[in-house]
Amino acid sequence: MMDLFDTPGKGPLEIDGLSPLADRLRPQSLAEVIGQRQILGPEAPLSVMLAARVLSSIIFWGPPGVGKTTIARLLAQETDLHFIQISAIFSGVPELRKVFQTAKIRRDNGQGTLLFVDEIHRFNKAQQDSFLPLMENGTIVLVGATTENPSFELNAAVLSRAQVMVLKRLALEELELLAQRAEAEAGLQLPLEIDARRSLLEMADGDGRSLLNLIEQVMAWQLKTPADQSTLSKRLMKRAVVYDKSGDSHYNLISALHKSVRGSDPDAALYWFARMLAGGEDPRYLARRITRMAVEDIGLADPQAQNVCLQSWHTYERLGSPEGELALAQAVTYLALAPKSNAAYVAYQAAVQDANRTGSHPPPKHILNAPTDLMKEQGYGDGYAYDHDAEDGFSGQNYFPDGMDRPGYYAPVERGFERELSKRLAYFAKLRTRRGG
Repeated sequence: MMDLFDTPGKGPLEIDGLSPLADRLRPQSLAEVIGQRQILGPEAPLSVMLAARVLSSIIFWGPPGVGKTTIARLLAQETDLHFIQISAIFSGVPELRKVFQTAKIRRDNGQGTLLFVDEIHRFNKAQQDSFLPLMENGTIVLVGATTENPSFELNAAVLSRAQVMVLKRLALEELELLAQRAEAEAGLQLPLEIDARRSLLEMADGDGRSLLNLIEQVMAWQLKTPADQSTLSKRLMKRAVVYDKSGDSHYNLISALHKSVRGSDPDAALYWFARMLAGGEDPRYLARRITRMAVEDIGLADPQAQNVCLQSWHTYERLGSPEGELALAQAVTYLALAPKSNAAYVAYQAAVQDANRTGSHPPPKHILNAPTDLMKEQGYGDGYAYDHDAEDGFSGQNYFPDGMDRPGYYAPVERGFERELSKRLAYFAKLRTRRGG
């Protein structure tokens, strides 16, 4: 067999006008799909549907390049449904009307339609609602694809009539299977050393389509000796990080960062912090969020934590990127290792609830000011005990509205500085009981 790398002036994909590798490797049956065993395995939802010959409407939720379009096309093939594909980005009301009309005609002639809508979350509420009558009467089986969380982006009415199936990024071993298929299709092996081959798979970041594009580039180099990792990194640009600052990725990553800090894991916290920066997140947003973490999850267990966050924020504003990002990283590390308490947060939420419930109750008269004679006559200020004149600087008086049972909002934890605050709270409670407050 002729070595394609030795063909002067031609890359392997140009010979005989071959189509792109991704098209040539498109699976011809569901059994050929790599990955997604959670929906395609023997007892998985799609397999059960196909075995019962009853295909309901589906929403595929997952990152790019994991097989959403391919699986939808194969579902139509397996169920003898006519396959129609549209994109919510390029389709409007006129296009939808044409699709619906032809689907109705097709149904009258005895054939169903599988309508695949890519980026379905891009449709507005009215456009999404237009699918409902046709889904209910069986004119179409809707298969939508989205990279965003359907709970936030799709109408409840659509979600109630469809089953959401989550597709996952391809694992390294699954990407390796895809690479082997590409090699078999091209009739040659990738000219890469072992470490370089692994780096190529990692560059794809779980995206099968991206991997095939990278493989096409490597094969077009026509190398006669395998390339090492250094050569690969010089010749190939790393795949751009999948991160939408206003979408699901944004909320997933900030949640991961926050929970890593709360879980006292500085390494994980720094990883998610770096992931967000690599995706183009505004460091000022991160500065605000880590300050919130100090207030919400550390609180008075380490009062210094807030100062560390504010100082790192101020340092970033002075230095900018990338130097100032180190100050924010230091704050993240400090927060992760600080003692944790949400006692003040919980106490405040409880106080808010009581304030809303008893918002019309006035303060007791003994703690009201009496700047006029009329107010004095009404008893304002009567019986007020000036705490500085009392033993231990504590009068033990009641400061809640008359008739309101004394609540206990703040319950400090036995960690960090709140251990000391717990002692103080117990001390004042003992004095209050002794003095009848």
